[in-house]
Amino acid sequence: MSNWSVYLSGEIHTDWREQIREGVEKLGMPVSFSAPVTNHSASDDCGAHILGHEDNKFWYDNKGAKVNAIRTRTLIEKSDIVVVRFGDQYKQWNAAFDAGYAAALGKSLIVLHDPSLTHPLKEIDGAALAVAETSAQVVDILRYVIRGELER
Repeated sequence: MSNWSVYLSGEIHTDWREQIREGVEKLGMPVSFSAPVTNHSASDDCGAHILGHEDNKFWYDNKGAKVNAIRTRTLIEKSDIVVVRFGDQYKQWNAAFDAGYAAALGKSLIVLHDPSLTHPLKEIDGAALAVAETSAQVVDILRYVIRGELER
């Protein structure tokens, strides 16, 4: 069985990525994971740190966004499946962009969020092939699509 590439995008304040990784590892499934840089300050500061400081916040953020986009675009393009997690603590505009980019590329998209976010995320949910509420559901989806097995 070939290795599946799964990109894990979205909120960085909970351990949802680890839950999915651990669940997949426990099942011994052939999956490799990738993700954006989840160190918030590194992600925010990478452009100015590498390419030179900017006094204007717009250009400071612009440099960082473009450097991060090199990683994000490359990994989404190489992925088989993109999982995008929306948390309720912050607005994740970058996660929404990743979901749209994945959908535009025709990637298999799984969206993960609490039911309270169903209305604000209705367009993103509409583009997804599955909308999950828990990391365990994402693991079950991966088990099914990779092995054709349902949990017993």
